[in-house]
Amino acid sequence: FKNVLFGIYRKMRIKTTFSNIAAEVAGYTGVAKQIIDLAVFGVAQNRSYRRLADFTDTVGNRVSGSHNLDRAIKYMYSAMTKDGLDVHLEPVKIPHWVRGKESAEMIVPRAKNLAILGLGSSVGTPPDGIQAEVLVVKSFEELKQRASDAEGKIVVFNQPFVSYGETVAYREYGASEAAKVGAVATLIRSITPLSINSPHTGWQDYQEGVKQIPTACITIEDAELMWRIAQRGQKIVVKLTMGARTLPDVDSFNTVAEIKGWQHPEQVVLLSGHLDSWDVGQGAMDDGGGAMISWEALSLIKDLGLRPRRTLRTVLWTAEEQGGIGAQQYYNFHKGNLSNFDLIMESDMGTFTPVALQFSGSDAAKKIMEEVVKLLAPINTTKLEGGAEGTDIALWMKAGVPGASLHVENSRYFWFHHTEGDTMTVQDPGDMNLCSALWAVVAYVVADLEDMLPR
Repeated sequence: FKNVLFGIYRKMRIKTTFSNIAAEVAGYTGVAKQIIDLAVFGVAQNRSYRRLADFTDTVGNRVSGSHNLDRAIKYMYSAMTKDGLDVHLEPVKIPHWVRGKESAEMIVPRAKNLAILGLGSSVGTPPDGIQAEVLVVKSFEELKQRASDAEGKIVVFNQPFVSYGETVAYREYGASEAAKVGAVATLIRSITPLSINSPHTGWQDYQEGVKQIPTACITIEDAELMWRIAQRGQKIVVKLTMGARTLPDVDSFNTVAEIKGWQHPEQVVLLSGHLDSWDVGQGAMDDGGGAMISWEALSLIKDLGLRPRRTLRTVLWTAEEQGGIGAQQYYNFHKGNLSNFDLIMESDMGTFTPVALQFSGSDAAKKIMEEVVKLLAPINTTKLEGGAEGTDIALWMKAGVPGASLHVENSRYFWFHHTEGDTMTVQDPGDMNLCSALWAVVAYVVADLEDMLPR
């Protein structure tokens, strides 16, 4: 009987405690509206867009190890310092891969230039290039079935796009899988659902103990062209020339800006995006937008004279495109302080119209976050979804720190991803206002609640 009574008492207490938390969160309705009004209708309207335009137009693309990435870090350090934030740099070592000159041409059955982008970490060809017959396949399974035909050939993968998460395996592992059966190079259909003869680059991984062969992405159009020619039984010959090389790792920095908490400065709500990009386009969408809204969130809070209990920390990661290299080193340096990280956020899927906040954490934390997103009713983004994602925050979430990411209407994201088309033309100032407002409200309220999110 005592146990039954204790159970009832415990449930009532939990319910009362949650009611108190819900009421506490609801108390931020006015502050949330102030942030939203400033970002969407006030003097800060379109500011994140203007900042992104100035940054990308001035610096351009910024691949890991490049002079442009150094310029980008210096630019952001200076800009955020002038904005009145507490800014510092944290040193890391990052990869330095250089594309060099590259070209591909179909020689047989007719002459045709092929638009290509070499893949990050790829080796180059000999100076005179590689000229070889082509084997076109649609899957890893077909490659295995036709392994005896692959010796000495350039393997072209014409895999259909299912989803980025599933199809990207061909970009990541295509070279090593083809090398296992004797191929001399690979040309991989770009990982995208749409193309206007636009190749997409990205990182690829060589498997240990497997010969390293040159690898590049081609357009959907050229992959399908060669597939059709092969289906007719015609011989295809391609000449591939790539000047790619990997140089020694170089020094770089994660760029950090803060508003110190007034009560618990050692406790942190972290917002982030990555500052590096690929060496094509402007890196405006991936991930200039995510970096800018993570700066803008702090600016909005500062401009309103707000200072939360806990520290708000924006981190602009370096070398994300090479596998989250800067973020891994940040985690290794700060993981001893794990219990003081309240929430870790990343925006790296574009800053199009926001749809929801994605959240990973305990059930108790999820209930609190469901209350927090109700404050976003003025911009109609009150939905909380599971499954926060982000290369740079994955280690934290795996260690039990609550994580959040921005779910946007990103159906166009992979049209421009890692291409010359990733420019300011993709961006919309109104969308960026909404993303900035969402990011700022969530970060501020969580940082100012009386208690940290329960693990």
